[in-house]
Amino acid sequence: MTESVPVKSRSESKHRGAEDADPDVPDDVEEDGRRQRSSRSRERIVHAMIELIRDGEMSPAAARVAEKAKVGLRTVFRHFEEMDTLGREISAIVEAEILPLVEKPFEGKGWRAQFNELLDRRAYIYDRIMPLKIAGSLQRFRSKFHMEDYNRFLRGERESLKRVLPTKIAGNAVLFHAIEMTTGFQAWRRLRQDQGLSAKEALNVLRYTVDRLVDGK
Repeated sequence: MTESVPVKSRSESKHRGAEDADPDVPDDVEEDGRRQRSSRSRERIVHAMIELIRDGEMSPAAARVAEKAKVGLRTVFRHFEEMDTLGREISAIVEAEILPLVEKPFEGKGWRAQFNELLDRRAYIYDRIMPLKIAGSLQRFRSKFHMEDYNRFLRGERESLKRVLPTKIAGNAVLFHAIEMTTGFQAWRRLRQDQGLSAKEALNVLRYTVDRLVDGK
């Protein structure tokens, strides 16, 4: 049976807080300390969730997150009453990690050289975020945020291709969508996870397929 949590009235909470407060500590300092402790707990919870997912637990229970973060179960629920809130926190951390590589200028000359650089970057990024992307996909049909995040990722993939591919290819709808499907995360996940290829083997498959599509062979 789940232990019930007694709920104090607002006036009782304020009264108890006044009794517990240290009279020698200014209220604003004490409040700032509480905020800092709360922020640290929140950060530990988010990073614990990321670690658990990367270790293979695609949908960790709140108890596992609390254990990993070394916080109370009630703290987990207090910080993240809705999964969308946690999803936003994780997405922001992942985006901050990969954005510098996504926005890094290409060094190669000509679209093929730059396209190969793009594939190399995607290989690294996709391998890095694969568990988190899969975990997000499990939630996207019951979470507005995860569905929006999924579609935003697809748009990012599409726009990065358009920036590299020449107009004659990007303007050919059938060819462009074939390349988009071939080089997207879902294709990479299948090659790496379902077919068990190494990153190098998967990259060779992508390059081979795109070359055949572009050259018409």
